[in-house]
Amino acid sequence: MDKRTLERELEVAFGGSERERRVVARQARDLADAGHIADDLDFELTVEDVIENMADAPEDHTVIERWNWWLSSLELSHGGYNRFRVRPDAVEESE
Repeated sequence: MDKRTLERELEVAFGGSERERRVVARQARDLADAGHIADDLDFELTVEDVIENMADAPEDHTVIERWNWWLSSLELSHGGYNRFRVRPDAVEESE
């Protein structure tokens, strides 16, 4: 998964700050590299998959909230996904 492409697609789909998009893209890349999606759901994680799944979150959610919403769903159904969640205060600390 190309992190820069994901950052651009996150901006188009959900807006948010550059830092928010960057940290979500980094976590998505880590998730793809870890192979959990491939192991649990039998497909390689793509930019399109991330955007599609985040789009299912409530409309008023931020980029980070959408990402965490999706990860919470994966955690409930398969376990092992909490380590890929984004702490909102981590984004604030990096500003």
